[in-house]
Amino acid sequence: MNRTCIQTEHAPAAIGPYSQAVRAGNTVYLSGQIPLDPASGQLVHGDISKQAQCVFDNLKAVCEAAGGDLDAVVRIGIYLTDLAHFAAVNAVMETCFNAPYPARATVQVAALPKAAQVEVDAIMVLD
Repeated sequence: MNRTCIQTEHAPAAIGPYSQAVRAGNTVYLSGQIPLDPASGQLVHGDISKQAQCVFDNLKAVCEAAGGDLDAVVRIGIYLTDLAHFAAVNAVMETCFNAPYPARATVQVAALPKAAQVEVDAIMVLD
């Protein structure tokens, strides 16, 4: 199988031994994004809505670098350090995606890198 690594300066660089995304055939697997400012690499501070917006903006940038957009995303995984933020993240997600929305799972985790409150990964299928 042929794999292509996706890289863009419009999303934070990987902070470990992984790619921002990998394309295999017409499927793109996007690594989890936390609310890092792509220019500084620093965590975006603020409420969960601000952090979630940054995460979805970063995912959008990686989707575009792979030749797609958020409307091509078929599944996302949302990881929250506090499920009390579920409704706020839903509200941000609703502004970033169009119906039909991607399938998803949302889970609470004990901690995320750099003390982020939210991380989102995705799978995108291109035509």
